Amino acid sequence: MSFIRSYTRPKVFGTAVLAGLVLGAVTGFVAKQTGQTWLVTTLTRIGGTFTDLLQLTVIPLVFTAIVVGITSLRRLGGSRTAARLGGRTLFWFATTSLIAVLIGLAIATVFKPGAGVHVTPSESALKKLATRDTGSWGAFLDSLVPSNLFSAFTEGEVLQVVFISLLIGFAAYAIGDRAAPFVALTRSAFDLIQKVVGWVVLLAPLGVFGLIGSAFATYGNSFVKPLFSLIAAVYAGALLVLFVVYPLLLKFVGKVSPVTFFAKAWTAIQFAFVSRSSGATLPLSRQTAANLGVDPDYASFAVPLGTTTKMDGCAAVYPAIATVFIANLFGIQLGIGQYLLIIAVAVFGAIATAGTTGWFTMLTLTLGAVNLPPEVIATGVAVVYAIDPILDMVRTATNVAGQITVPVLVARSEGLLDDEVLNAPSAPPLLSEPAPREPVPA
Repeated sequence: MSFIRSYTRPKVFGTAVLAGLVLGAVTGFVAKQTGQTWLVTTLTRIGGTFTDLLQLTVIPLVFTAIVVGITSLRRLGGSRTAARLGGRTLFWFATTSLIAVLIGLAIATVFKPGAGVHVTPSESALKKLATRDTGSWGAFLDSLVPSNLFSAFTEGEVLQVVFISLLIGFAAYAIGDRAAPFVALTRSAFDLIQKVVGWVVLLAPLGVFGLIGSAFATYGNSFVKPLFSLIAAVYAGALLVLFVVYPLLLKFVGKVSPVTFFAKAWTAIQFAFVSRSSGATLPLSRQTAANLGVDPDYASFAVPLGTTTKMDGCAAVYPAIATVFIANLFGIQLGIGQYLLIIAVAVFGAIATAGTTGWFTMLTLTLGAVNLPPEVIATGVAVVYAIDPILDMVRTATNVAGQITVPVLVARSEGLLDDEVLNAPSAPPLLSEPAPREPVPA
C-alpha cells in the first residue's frame, strides 16, 4: 500500500509518465531502425490494450456523467438558474472556440504549412479512410437521433448517446423526486466507472510507453519530414491556446492564478495528452474542476457537456490549420469567404466532434464547407492521417484544458467558485480516494 501512495504522488506519477514517453520513443526508434517486427508488435499491443481499456469506459461515462450533471443542477436553483448556467456555459464554449480558430488561421496564414510540399499518401490509408463517413451537416443531423435506443450504446455512437443522455437527464430533472431511484442508480454507476478509470489511469506510464513506441516505430522520416510544417503549426496553435489564451482568461475573467490552475489540472492535461481521449479523461477533468473550487454540482453538468461539445484542439485549431495545409498542398488559394466558413464551422459544428473519430468528422466537414474538390479532400485527409497520433496528443490536451477552464470562468461569474477550495492543496484526481459525497436529490 505504501508503494501505491508513493506512486500516486503528483511528482512521482508525472515522472513515471514522462519516463514511459521517453523510453517508448527510444524503443520505437530502435525497433524502426533495426527492423525488429516482434518489438513493433509488442509496442502496438501494449498501446492498443491501453486504448481499448479507455474506450471501454467512454460510452457509460458519457451517459452517466451527463444525466448526473443535469440532475445535479436542481441543488443550485430552479429551471431559470439551470437555463442561465447552460446559456453562459455555451457562450464561453463558442467564445473560446472563436479565439482558437482565429489563432489557427493566423498561424496557417503566416507560416503557410504545406506550401511546396510533395507527398503521396499510402494506399492503405486511402482504403481505410474510404470506409469512413465524411463529415457533412446532413450526415450530422441523420446520425443525431438513433433508430433504436440500445443500438447507440452497443455500436458506440457517442453523438447519439449524448442526445439520449440529454433527453433522459432533462426528463429526470423535470419529474423530480419520482426519478430519485433512477438518479441514485445512475450516480452509483458513474462512481463505479470512475473507479475503473482510476485503475486504468495508474497504467498510464505503461500505456504511453506502448503508444509512443508504436508511433515512432510506425511513422518514419518519409512522412514526418515533409509534414513537419503541419506538425509545427498545429503544436504552435494548440500551445498558444493552452498556455496563453486560457491563462489570460483565467487571470482576468476568472480571477484565478494560472499557476494554481495548471498545478491542479496538470494530471488531467497530461493524461489527455498520452491517452488522446477527452472522454476517458472526463472523470479527471470533472474532479479537477471541483478541486479548483467550482461547485461540484455545476462541474458535474458543465464538464461532461464540454467533453462532448467543447474541443478547441480538434474542432478549431486543427481543422483551420489542416484545411489551409491541404489547400496549399494542392496549390489552391482560399478566399475571405472560405476563411469565414472555416470560422463558422469551428464555432457551430463542434458537437460533430463527439467520439473518438471527431477530428476526422470535423476536418472533412470543414473541407467540404470550403468546397474543395472531393479528390483533394480524400487525398489530403489521407496525407495528414499518417501523422494523426502525433497531432492528436496536443489536440486532446488542449481540448481538456478548455473543458476545465470554461466551468471555472462561469462559476466565478455566478458566485459558484469557492476560493478556499481553490487555494487549498488537493491530491491528483482519481489517484486518491475521494471524500464521501452527500446524496443529491433528484
